[in-house]
Order: sequence, then structure tokens, then C-alpha cells
Amino acid sequence: MSFRQNCFRSQEPNVRSPGDRLRSGFTLIELLVVIAIIALLLSILMTSLRKAKAIASRTVCSHNLKQINLAIDFYLNEHDNVYPCAEDPVSTEPAYWLWMGRGWRSFVEPYLGGSIDANNPSVLFCPQDRTAKEKYESTSYSYSMAFYHSPEQIDAMSSPVDTYTNPQPSMPQRSSDVARPSNKILIGEWLSNHSPVDDDSGWWCWEGWRNYLFADGRVSYLKAMQIRPARDGLPDANLTVRGIKGHDWPL
Repeated sequence: MSFRQNCFRSQEPNVRSPGDRLRSGFTLIELLVVIAIIALLLSILMTSLRKAKAIASRTVCSHNLKQINLAIDFYLNEHDNVYPCAEDPVSTEPAYWLWMGRGWRSFVEPYLGGSIDANNPSVLFCPQDRTAKEKYESTSYSYSMAFYHSPEQIDAMSSPVDTYTNPQPSMPQRSSDVARPSNKILIGEWLSNHSPVDDDSGWWCWEGWRNYLFADGRVSYLKAMQIRPARDGLPDANLTVRGIKGHDWPL
């Protein structure tokens, strides 16, 4: 073979066979590994997104309570620093008491910018409340009855039943009567909306976590087990030992 022929052949393209091209792609095992990694990353991402969504909803709930606190402040300023007070039950058809969300709603409604009802709950409804809106008329928060009964009246109650049967005469309480504003729950979530539990009985339940508004305007997210036992032996801000003179947190 001549030198010229050798040079010509050396310039020919390096053509690979179909078998070579197939061998250069991903194997089935490699593809399965890639798919598994993608699935793992997606599961981590979805978990993070769910956590972020839950935190965001909890923050909205906390903001609701801060807005409610402003409404309560406006109410106090216009009513000689006396907390909302009325004779229980405030409604008989349907039946509910002042401490229930449907009961105290009308007291803050004028300070929340408009008419409030089940279809327009304003800040009285937690975005993660799983209860049917019709059941409690889209109200997620309860008001401690210690703010419209004397400490002596509260200390005479010893059962959750006392909070919705055999009503005691309401006695107006002033903001200056609160002995420990930073430790006495004024309003709080009734249910553990952000950490769901089975058979949630609200303030009559030692499970779950809830956002609470304290009398000094602070909002805290607390575990039920962190609340002091009330007169009924439960984390019940309605029946705080010594009422408005006592405290719910810390233990």
C-alpha cells in the first residue's frame, strides 16, 4: 500500500457500529436509579411544601388573634375598660353561650370592619379549621368566661358541664382586674387545628396544640400539656383557678 493510500485512510471518519451506539446509552438499572432519586427528591420536596403550608396557615391564625386583640382593645376603650359581658346563654335557638365564638362575635364585630356571619367570618375563622362551617357558624376561637365572672364564681365550678348549663349571673370584669395579663388566656383556638388529634374535645382535651391570645396581647402556640389544669382538671381557660386573678401558663 502506498503512502498516499495510508494518508487517505487515516482521514476517514471513525464510524461506530449500531452496537457501539447502544452500549453508550443508559442501562435499565441506571434509569431505575435515576427515577428512584427523582422520586425521593419529590417526596422530600412535597413534605417540605406541606410543612411550609402548615406554618403559613398557623401564622395566619396567629395574625387573626392579633387582629381580634385590637378589636378587644377598641371595645375596652369604649366600655370603660370592661370586657364583653352578657347573661348566658346569649342565644337559645340555636343555644350557645357568650364564651363560644358565636356568642362573643357580636361584641367585636363593629371593630372588624363590617358584618360578620358564617359566610363572611372575617378573622374569626382559622384557615385550617376542619369543622364544618355550619356547625359553629365559621367561628374557630373561644373567649374565656373568666372575663365575665368573678374569681369566686369560677372557683365554684368544677366540671365542663358548668360552662354550658346552670348559668351563673355574669359579673363585669375590668382589664385592671387581670392579675397576670401575660399568663392569662383571653381567647384561643378551641380545636387543635394545626396538629390534628382524634376525638378533639377542644379545651376539654389534653392533646394537640393551639394558638392562644393572652390578656397582654401576646399570641403563643402552645401544647395542651403546657396549660395549667383548671378547676375541672383540664387545660380549660374558661375555668382557670382563681379566674381572672389566676393564670393558665406556665405550669
